Amino acid sequence: MPNYAYHALDADGHKQQGELEAADEQSAADALQQQGLLVLNLRRGGRGWRPTRSQSVFKAGELVLFTQQLATLIGAGQPLDRALTTLLKQLDGERRRRVVEQIREAVKAGEPLSQALQAHSDTFSPFYISLVRAGEAGGVLDVTLKQLSDYLERTHNLRSEVINASIYPLFLVVGVIGSVALLLTYVVPQFEPIFNDLGVTLPLITQGILAVSSFLESWGMLLLAGLVGGGCLLLATRYQPRRRLAQDQRLLGMRGIGPLLTRLETARLARTLGTLLGNGVTLLTALHIARDVSTNRAMRAHLIEATDAVKQGSAFADAIATPAMLPELAVQMIEVGEQSGTLGEMLMRVADVFDVEAKRVIDRLLAALVPTLTLVMAVLVAAIMLAIMLPLMSLTSNI
Repeated sequence: MPNYAYHALDADGHKQQGELEAADEQSAADALQQQGLLVLNLRRGGRGWRPTRSQSVFKAGELVLFTQQLATLIGAGQPLDRALTTLLKQLDGERRRRVVEQIREAVKAGEPLSQALQAHSDTFSPFYISLVRAGEAGGVLDVTLKQLSDYLERTHNLRSEVINASIYPLFLVVGVIGSVALLLTYVVPQFEPIFNDLGVTLPLITQGILAVSSFLESWGMLLLAGLVGGGCLLLATRYQPRRRLAQDQRLLGMRGIGPLLTRLETARLARTLGTLLGNGVTLLTALHIARDVSTNRAMRAHLIEATDAVKQGSAFADAIATPAMLPELAVQMIEVGEQSGTLGEMLMRVADVFDVEAKRVIDRLLAALVPTLTLVMAVLVAAIMLAIMLPLMSLTSNI
């Protein structure tokens, strides 16, 4: 389905903007009206290579620190505008200072913090703004900001763990490919005239290695260009909603990486919903926000269907269970939480469980991947060296 970008007003008169997927423009407008939004502007997407959101002025770690410090200052009894002034003095970078200064001036003019943040939706996500609004409504802004900083920190740490765990295997893959390519394109060709002068019958393995070497010498750069072009083409298709949906569905179904992505998405979804529900946000509103947090389009489409089912009166556990995209354990825990009236708390437990599960899957994949790559490299190098040595050994035995 195509994307539609919108600007709208919520029931409190606050400006909202974002994107949604719908069959046509009328369906998009109806969906927004069902959310209680007054549509100001609605247009079909078509961003091509442009990202769906502008780049945030805060990096993930910087946003965590900013939120923690703001929570501490407000909890210590400082007025909001003075707390923002204190933080403004500590910030570096012109863009960051300008954003925080604009927020402070809006707060001084009498706007709620959530409304001031709404003007900078490229930096502060709908999730962030909704939690701040919930904290303002309950008079516990400092507590909400502390919970928000904990959520952001945990999410940032999990992302960092995944990235850090991927660095060594990535370098190992590059090392394997680079070493083999160097041997085939530089070392092996220097032995080919020697083999021709020997006048001996070359073993099959030597003939195969020489053929591969000759192919890479002639077509290696073209092959590399094709791989780079294919990667760019694949990246381009990620900006086409229908193809990205199909790609994300295949990713979730892949052996090895599929279970890991499912656990990461489950943990992210559960922690987002649990944090929102724990701060008084309604389930429907929390679902609308949580589906924007999901990075997998297949999971996002599933959440859209689940949201529609909840609107029609279905229990959340039943709506999220079909089709079976979330792990069965997560669905069972959600059902128990819903029946006992502790859905928010149970969702946080689901997030903790699958955070641990995701880390376990990452460790298991690394435990299998690193020795496998090492073995592959050893076998390839041994095959190349054997292909070089066999003709020489054959000549020696004939002397």
